[in-house]
Amino acid sequence: MSKSSSAKSKQRFDSLQQEAYLNLWQTYDRLKSLEDDAFKQAGLSAQQYNTLRLLRSVHPDSMPTLVLGGRLISRAPDMTRLLDRLEKRGLLARERRPENRRVVEVRITAEGIKLLDDIHDSVQECHQLQLGHMNKKALSQLVELLKQARQPHENAVNLSFVDE
Repeated sequence: MSKSSSAKSKQRFDSLQQEAYLNLWQTYDRLKSLEDDAFKQAGLSAQQYNTLRLLRSVHPDSMPTLVLGGRLISRAPDMTRLLDRLEKRGLLARERRPENRRVVEVRITAEGIKLLDDIHDSVQECHQLQLGHMNKKALSQLVELLKQARQPHENAVNLSFVDE
C-alpha cells in the first residue's frame, strides 16, 4: 500500500468544512436532548417555547404570523399547527385585523406569560448544564464563530431573534 493511499484510508472527513459541520451537528444533538428534557416538563417543544418568548418580547402588543415565523430560531414548516396547539392550551390568542383580513396577529396570553415564568428556572438550569462548563471568553468566541458561519445564509430583512 502506498503512502498516499494509506493516508487517504485514514482520512475521516472529505474536508475541514465537513468535519466542522459534523461536529456542529453532533454538538447540537447532545445539547438538544438536554433542552428537550427541560421543555417536556411543561409539555412544550423548543419551537413552542421560542414562539412564546418572541410574543412575550412584544407584549402587550401582537405580532403578525409571518413575522413571527421568520423570527423563530428554527423555521416552523407548519406554523398554523404550532399556533393551534398553543392557542388550544390558552397560551396565545390570534386575531384578524379588520383593515386587512389576510394578516393574522398573534398575542401571548396571561397564561402564556405565567408558563414562561414557571419554567424560567428550569430553562436556566438547562443552559447551565449545556454550556456552564465553558468560561465567558470561550462562550463569546463560540457565539462570534457561529454568527460568522451563519451570516451568509441569513435573511438580512427578517433577522432571527439571536441576530437582532
